[in-house]
Amino acid sequence: MSDAGADPATVLRVAVAGKTYRPKGAEPVEAVRDLRFSIREGEIACLIGPSGAGKTTTLRILLGLDMEFTGEVWGAEQASIVFQEPRLLPWRSVEHNVRLGLTRGERRRDLDALFERLGLTPWRGRFPGALSLGMQRRVALARALAGGPRVLVLDEPFVSLDDNAAAELRALVVDTVDAAGMSVLMVTHNVAEAIQIADRLLLVSKRPATLVADITLDRPRRDRDRAWADATRTALAGKHPEVIAD
Repeated sequence: MSDAGADPATVLRVAVAGKTYRPKGAEPVEAVRDLRFSIREGEIACLIGPSGAGKTTTLRILLGLDMEFTGEVWGAEQASIVFQEPRLLPWRSVEHNVRLGLTRGERRRDLDALFERLGLTPWRGRFPGALSLGMQRRVALARALAGGPRVLVLDEPFVSLDDNAAAELRALVVDTVDAAGMSVLMVTHNVAEAIQIADRLLLVSKRPATLVADITLDRPRRDRDRAWADATRTALAGKHPEVIAD
């Protein structure tokens, strides 16, 4: 993983020249081809693409879970991820689940402010089975944030939540990363959600995944009303119907 030529403001760079699956007894499947993008300090970027486009493959490569590809990833060691499923240990308390992501030397870190910010202070001694899905996702978020990463990677973090729970968790994520000056790479199928919170939209083609558009959303999040969001989505669907349905 090289950092040659990196922009000082860049905290994560992905340059996957190619990724092909070669299952036994079946034809090879090219999942990713020339997918390149970078994430800058303090920004929220959303990766959007059709189902089966290779977004999950890209995350696996980024996390070092799949090393059989050509290309490079720089900055992944500074990243922490929140998966779709909370992946909490049911026999461990909320406190223990959050601290599991820390190294032995970090386990005594004071996390009072983090628990308070995410509304988890009353739940620290409880077990995951006593929490709603929305609260479990807050615990998973706390675990990802506990080590102080520079980049937070989110894989469909608000899916299956009701509108109110999703809105609360989105607001918590935005407020928390803004306060910490952290960067976010979020994979989502929810275009409206991405338009609401992202600084940039990274549109990915159907398989093999490649970047078809890198779109900056200049309007401040607080000024993004429904009319602007609807107009933005309509314009995107007109230009990139293969990625965004109108």
